[in-house]
Amino acid sequence: MSPGVRIEGPWVLARRLWVFSLAMWLATAFGCAAAGPKIDGKIGLVDPGRVLNDSNAGKKAKESLTAFSKNRQALIEIEEKELRRMEEDFVKQASVLSPAAKNEREQVFRRRMAEYQQKAAELNREVQEKQKDVLEAFRDKVEAVVAKVAKRNGLQVVIDKGKGGPAIFGAEELDLTNQVIEEFNREYP
Repeated sequence: MSPGVRIEGPWVLARRLWVFSLAMWLATAFGCAAAGPKIDGKIGLVDPGRVLNDSNAGKKAKESLTAFSKNRQALIEIEEKELRRMEEDFVKQASVLSPAAKNEREQVFRRRMAEYQQKAAELNREVQEKQKDVLEAFRDKVEAVVAKVAKRNGLQVVIDKGKGGPAIFGAEELDLTNQVIEEFNREYP
């Protein structure tokens, strides 16, 4: 055994863990109470997804994104049709074309395909960027309205109860989502 290494039995580790747990509990019970404002259960929950789906401004934002997406998709589909037409023409004429003409047509088709892929990727980036911008702006508005509703209700904390949010459970009476939607509709008709 190495001179600097000391092996401790499980009872020593258990005792240290118990002492550490006791110290953490005491620090939480006494130390944190004096450190800041006390939270007396003044908590609310909001589902931002419902605000997006059920508020007037949220519906408009979603419609705007859908229209933008459809516009970009239509541009991609036009390019796809052109590529299909080029391919069909090439297949029909392949038997009568000279090897040099075939090669040239293949090169043109490959170039157009690369341009199409680049354009499709750019249009997808545009859609993602637009979605990010619209949703971030909407989220900022939601946060401002939530703060207003929380202050009116005397709440200290509001937690996201939406899918993927930190709240796993919350009593129904803590849910502010309907109030937020009503306030949101008043501020952003």
